[in-house]
Amino acid sequence: MYPSQRNKLQQPHRIKLPAYDEIGLVLQGGGALGSYQAGVYEGMAEVGVEPTRISGVSIGALNTAIIAGNAPADRVEALRGFWNTISQPADFFSHVGARIPAWPGLEDMGRRWSSAWAATRTLVEGQDGFFSPRTHMSLAGLGRKRPDQVSYYDTSALRETLLRYANFDRINDGNIRVSVGAVNVRTGNLVYFDNSTMRLAPEHFIASGALPPGFPAVEIDGEFYWDGGLVSNTPLTEIIKESQHKDTLVFQIDLWSSRGKLPGDFLDVSERTKDIQYSSRTRAITAFMSQNQKHAQMIKALLEHIPEKVRLAHPLLREAQKTADGSAVNVVHLIYKNKSFEGHYKDYEFSKDTMREHWASGLEDIRRSFGHPEWFDIPSREIGFVTRDVHRYRQEVNEIAGLGKDALPPSERSPEEELSGAR
Repeated sequence: MYPSQRNKLQQPHRIKLPAYDEIGLVLQGGGALGSYQAGVYEGMAEVGVEPTRISGVSIGALNTAIIAGNAPADRVEALRGFWNTISQPADFFSHVGARIPAWPGLEDMGRRWSSAWAATRTLVEGQDGFFSPRTHMSLAGLGRKRPDQVSYYDTSALRETLLRYANFDRINDGNIRVSVGAVNVRTGNLVYFDNSTMRLAPEHFIASGALPPGFPAVEIDGEFYWDGGLVSNTPLTEIIKESQHKDTLVFQIDLWSSRGKLPGDFLDVSERTKDIQYSSRTRAITAFMSQNQKHAQMIKALLEHIPEKVRLAHPLLREAQKTADGSAVNVVHLIYKNKSFEGHYKDYEFSKDTMREHWASGLEDIRRSFGHPEWFDIPSREIGFVTRDVHRYRQEVNEIAGLGKDALPPSERSPEEELSGAR
């Protein structure tokens, strides 16, 4: 049962956003963690927020296909179908792990066992509707072979799964602009397959998630492509770079957190390495946009010394005026937070229980974000670029209030949580 089916009373009312020119959805790569993005999208659908543009990488590209490839009323159900297809049901050993007693100090031991076992099953068995081990794996790396033949797993089943849950005519002819990132194996360049310039097929989305050496490269028009996350796992810049002169609201859904605990063993090192490698560089983008805004203000000040007739007559000055006018970009940042039972294998742990927990986390985070309507106001052109993050907000408020960093501030508590806290 999904959280939306259990907690109907917690669902917010539909909201009316300010008149943004563009509403973007940015979906990062992260394998099995991607159901967090599905939960966030369900929360967006609850309040009637529909993206006009989606940019995704890897598992984010697959979620992009499902969202853009369905009518608004069908998207959440299609996401459920897709994630139920590629997630594995519990087996005997998983049930055993779930029944390990919760000893003091070892409350997560049973859950950790079940999670690790599910990840092991993924490595050995693959995932239905997604990928399967190559029959002759021992020969896959020997001799001269095509790039699409050198991998541990075969992803041919994913094509049928995408066709089952996404209408590609709708992706190409609908009202959502779609772009998904992949890396050209020969040149090493990151490219974006965009439905505004080409007809997208399942192969474009599969290529975006073709992470080597597990998954094979995908051939498109004579070139081979790997996972876009090898170069940039967060396609925020793909939307930002075209936001000039537009008021843009972006929902950025990240699956890796740049902040984390210090590692204590080699497995922790492996997990932390992934977090750092695949996390977004939003802070760097923020600094870049802030610098651009300063330049725009300088140009604006200089143009005030030039007569209006001259500014309107000269094409270069007209372009300078557009730059001076700037743009307003508001990024609502949703970042998946690690669960205590997870380990370095969290991106390939596809059990249904964990998938639903990821989904529930995304739904909770976006609902709490919508609980701050002021976050969605269009920033002034003088500010230009702002970011909001419900976890950062929670930590800052709690530090001021002297609460634990993960406690819920009073403004985010439901009536039930307020009552519990009073007790």
